[in-house]
Amino acid sequence: MTLYSSTKTSVLIPVLMIVIAMISLQVGAALAKTLFPTIGASGMTALRLAIGTLILLVIFKPWRMHLGSDRWPLLVYGITLGGMNYLFYLALRTVPLGVVVALEFTGPLAVAVLSSRRLLDFLWIALAASGLWLLLPLGGGTGDLDPLGILFAIGAGACWAGYILFGKKAGARHGAGTVAMGSLIAALIYCPIGAFFSSSALFSSAVLPVGIGVALLSTALPYSLEMLALTRLPTRTFSTLMSLEPAIAAVSGILFLNEHLSIAQWLALVFIITASLGTTLSARKSAA
Repeated sequence: MTLYSSTKTSVLIPVLMIVIAMISLQVGAALAKTLFPTIGASGMTALRLAIGTLILLVIFKPWRMHLGSDRWPLLVYGITLGGMNYLFYLALRTVPLGVVVALEFTGPLAVAVLSSRRLLDFLWIALAASGLWLLLPLGGGTGDLDPLGILFAIGAGACWAGYILFGKKAGARHGAGTVAMGSLIAALIYCPIGAFFSSSALFSSAVLPVGIGVALLSTALPYSLEMLALTRLPTRTFSTLMSLEPAIAAVSGILFLNEHLSIAQWLALVFIITASLGTTLSARKSAA
């Protein structure tokens, strides 16, 4: 009984970490979008990465890490982390938060389904593809959504897939401090780019408090929790547990940004979430 209770707790803790990380990330995204008219999406990326990295460096003190010779997973993790942030904000300029996350979610969903060759998984692939069909212009569910914004969201999804795969490799080798080093790499690459395309308001004292809030909600807290969860859960399980992300994003957009989705877009979110949940249940049954 004690062993069962201990095992159950060891599973629930990383799952709870992921749920908290998702909620924090989407509330932070909604807060970030309120600054777009002032500093733009590029400036918001630079501000979030700069402040978030400083916070993570203080928390994890990565200079104590022994990097060793195999640094490629850590480098790619940092690049994909920054790319995910940058492309996500570029998409968020013109596309509702829930739709952006649904499109972005194709990355981790692809990681989940491509790791299996069972017949049932093709059903989940078909369901996810149906959701994408409704969200993409060919499906007619996007309304007046910006095609470029949709491409940015899909690109963010590709970076998200790399973030999961290389984050797990780097995290297994370097521990929780990996998120600080990855964020530092991302900041060194994307902060200069973001600052270049932003306005002088980026350095305004009025912007700084909101930037700190976004950095805490969208970088420091969720990435720390996700890195801890990544080292305690299989990659596929982590990917599919993120299935609630589009729904959380859509609700966040409604509550904080007054964004409302069409029936077709809600149906697409349901398809994608159901495909992810189905993959999760299939994975658990297979593991059992």
